[in-house]
Amino acid sequence: MRPYIVVLAQCFLMAIVIHTMHPVRAQENQRNNNKFGIHLAQPQDEDLDRASELVNSTGGEWGYITLVIQEDDRKLDKWQAIFDTLRQRRLIPIIRLATAPDGGNWKRPEIDDAGKWADFLNSLHWVVKNRYIILFNEPNHGTEWGGETDPISFAKVNEEYARKLKEADGDFFVMMGGMDASAPQSKPAYMDEGVFLREVVEEIGASDFNDLFDGLSSHSYPNPGFSGSPYSSGRGTIRTYEWELSLLSLLGIQQLPVFITETGWNGDVLSRDQVAQNFLYAYQNVWLPDDRVVAVTPFVLNYQGEPFLKFSWVMLGNGGEHPEFTMVKEMEKKRGNPEIIQKGSFDLLNLPHEIVEQSTYHLQIPITNNGQAIWSREFGYDFMLENVKPSQYLISSFGDIKPFETKTIDIYFSTLDTLGSFHTRLVLYHHDDQIIDSSYWDYEVVLLPSLIFKVSLFPKQSSDGSKFELQIFNKHEELVFRKDGLQVSDGQGSIEKVDNIALGKKYRVVLLKKHYLPRQIYTQFHKDTNEVVFERMIPLDFDGDGALRWGDIPALFKNLKLIQMWMI
Repeated sequence: MRPYIVVLAQCFLMAIVIHTMHPVRAQENQRNNNKFGIHLAQPQDEDLDRASELVNSTGGEWGYITLVIQEDDRKLDKWQAIFDTLRQRRLIPIIRLATAPDGGNWKRPEIDDAGKWADFLNSLHWVVKNRYIILFNEPNHGTEWGGETDPISFAKVNEEYARKLKEADGDFFVMMGGMDASAPQSKPAYMDEGVFLREVVEEIGASDFNDLFDGLSSHSYPNPGFSGSPYSSGRGTIRTYEWELSLLSLLGIQQLPVFITETGWNGDVLSRDQVAQNFLYAYQNVWLPDDRVVAVTPFVLNYQGEPFLKFSWVMLGNGGEHPEFTMVKEMEKKRGNPEIIQKGSFDLLNLPHEIVEQSTYHLQIPITNNGQAIWSREFGYDFMLENVKPSQYLISSFGDIKPFETKTIDIYFSTLDTLGSFHTRLVLYHHDDQIIDSSYWDYEVVLLPSLIFKVSLFPKQSSDGSKFELQIFNKHEELVFRKDGLQVSDGQGSIEKVDNIALGKKYRVVLLKKHYLPRQIYTQFHKDTNEVVFERMIPLDFDGDGALRWGDIPALFKNLKLIQMWMI
C-alpha cells in the first residue's frame, strides 16, 4: 500500500506545486510557436500532405508531426527523403524510437543498440535545430516492454540512449516514452505511472535525469474509455500532463516543456461532431493558453483498421476526413519560428574591383547552403546588397536553394554618376532577420574609358571606311557594349566613352562591317585610353552570316558591284 500513499500525497500537493512552476524552458523552446501537430501511423506522401494541410493552415507554419521509426527500418535514404519532404512542408518531426513486434509484445530494447541508434539518427540532416526524440512507448504496459513491466530496465536503457544521443550531438532533445496515466498497478502486465516514474527517477537520479532529458512526452488521453469530458482535470484527462509535471517536481525534476504526443477521443463511443467540439474546447481553453505546452500531436491522422480506426481522423476507405480534421484545420494558427541552423557561403572573389560610371553589370555569385533551411522567397528568404540603394540593383529569381546545394544568383548592378570608393556585402535575410552575410566587396567607380581601334581593309590601299560596328562581350558571352556607324580614317577609329565594362577583366571585342568577315580580339580595359589592333578585314561575307561559307558564292554573283568594291 505504501506506493499508493505516496501517489495520493503527490496528487494532494499538485495544486500547490503547479502554481510554483515557472515555464522558463518551455518558453525558450516555443519561439512564437505553432503548437498544432498530428501523429502519423505511416509517413506516406498523401498523409504528409494532409498533415501539412491540417497543422499549417490559416496562416500557420512549422507545426509538428510525430513519426515512429522501428529498429528494422533504419534506412538512411528513406528517412532522409522523408525529412526533406517535412522541410518542404514546414513540419517539425518528433521521432519515437521503436523496436519490433515479437508475438503479442514489443521487443525490449537492447542497451547495446544505443550507439547504433545514435549513429543512424545523427547521420540524418534534421529539419530544425532541435532533434526531438522519444525513447519508446508506454513502458508501464508489459506488452510494450517485452511482456513485463520493468522500471529499472527502462531507466537503464533510457539513460544509456540519452547519453549516447547527447554525445553524438548536443541538439538531440530527448524525452522518455509517454506513459499510460490510467494503467492500474497490476504487475507484471501493468504499473501505475506514479509508481513507475518514482522508480525510474530513483534509478537514474534526479540530477542525471535533469541533465539527460529535455522534455515531457505526455499521453494526455481523456479517460475512462477515451471518452472523458474535456472539462475534467487531473490524471487521466486532457490535463494529465499537469499531474505528471507535479509528480516529477516532487521527485526533484525541473519543469520540462510538454509535448502531448498522444491524445484523442474514441469515435466509436462519441459522435464525430462531439469529438470535434471536444478538440475545439481543448485547444482553445487548455493547450493553447498553457505556456508549458509546446506541441500537441493527437493520435492518429490515418489508420485504416483495428484497433485504432476509432481514433483515425481520416474516414474508412481513405476518402474524406472526419469533423475533427475540419475543425482543427479551420482554427487560427501561428507562423512558427523554430530555431533553424543557418549556414552558407557566398563567393565574391571574382567580382571586379574597378568599374565605371553610368554602367550596368551582370554579377554572378555562387551561393552554397550548408544549413537546414530551404532558401526561397516563398519561405521569406531574400538577398540584398548592403549600403547600396535599392534602385541600383536587381536580384533575379533564385528559386529554391536547398541544403547542401550550390546555386549561382544573378545580380544586375548599376553605377551612378558618383565617383569614388565603395564597399558592400551580400546579406541573406529571413523576413526581417539578418541570417548570413558575405565578406565585403570593395570597389571603385571611375570615369568612362575611351577606346582606339585600328584596322585595315583588304585589298584597299587606303584604310578609310564607314559604317563599322563594334561589340564587346563579357566572360559570360553577354553583349555589354555596342556602337555602330563608326568611322575609320587612315586605319584608325575611336570611341570616346565605353560603358558597362570592368577594368582589369578580359573582354571579347568584335569589329563588324557589312560584307566583311568579322574580326575579334581579347583585351583588358584600363583607365583612360585603351587601344586594340584587329587583323585585316577581308570582304568574303557576302550573305551576311558572319562566316565564309558556300552561301557566300551565289550572294556574290547576285551583286557584281561588290567585286568593284574590292578595287576601290
